Amino acid sequence: MDTTPPGPRPLAWGRHYVAVEPTHFRVDYAINPFMDPADQPDPQLALRQWHALVRTLERLGARVDVVPQRADAPDMVFAMNLGLVVERPDGRRHVVLSHMRHPERRMETASARRWFEHRGATTSSVGRDGVGAHLEAGDAFAFGGELVVGHGPRTDELALKHLATDLGVTVRGLRTTHPGMYHLDLAFCPLDARRAIVCPAALDAESAALLLDLVPEPLVVSEEEALTTFCANSVVVGRTVVMPACPERVRARLEAWGFDVVVVDVSQFHKAGGSVRCLTNPVDVRLGRDLAPAPAGGAEQR
Repeated sequence: MDTTPPGPRPLAWGRHYVAVEPTHFRVDYAINPFMDPADQPDPQLALRQWHALVRTLERLGARVDVVPQRADAPDMVFAMNLGLVVERPDGRRHVVLSHMRHPERRMETASARRWFEHRGATTSSVGRDGVGAHLEAGDAFAFGGELVVGHGPRTDELALKHLATDLGVTVRGLRTTHPGMYHLDLAFCPLDARRAIVCPAALDAESAALLLDLVPEPLVVSEEEALTTFCANSVVVGRTVVMPACPERVRARLEAWGFDVVVVDVSQFHKAGGSVRCLTNPVDVRLGRDLAPAPAGGAEQR
């Protein structure tokens, strides 16, 4: 008889994504340290890389729904920032739409609203058209029954109060200070109920300590590892971590924990400052129930 204690439960979310096909992906401006209009991505290679990522997720059992890209929104391919999508207890989705810090990206929200509402989702926002609090969904993650949200370069601290009220959940705020890790998704990747990839260098000292306390078993990566490999900007499907690159030290720890690692080249998107997580937005998140898949019809937990 096997007496080995069970490992941490997988994340309940991460099996259904929204993505934006990069039919109009390019670098028209510089709103982060990675972007340089003089260094353009190869559009055909970017398209092939994106399709390879989608095929990989589908092969692992995930569903991927595709949102058309606006011709005037080259960064819309980074679907993680269209909005924070949560699944209500009745199975309906609610989307807290992003209110982008930079006006170059704000037109994406109108398209996202129409797309989600057409498919039966309800929507809300914390600000609009440059008025009110800024929120970018790449700063928000469900972990440990709470919502962990970075604020600083892109998301305003005030937005966290709106999220707590709108969604009825506890929101844990972390101050992001690193200019190259302007979204929390470049420095934090939940792996299962107890584990996450964490880059403390992205945060101020107090927030770094808070995040390390919040994650029972963190896989800490250095500033160099996070910035040169984008390894924290990964997604998890069950026990498989889909990554843009994986340092050997990180791979050894993940495999020791029982994860499989699949590397997908999305290097063309690094030229605009995004990677695997930025390209995918999970739409099956159940706040307060992210530790294990919830039974159908179960009561909402807060």
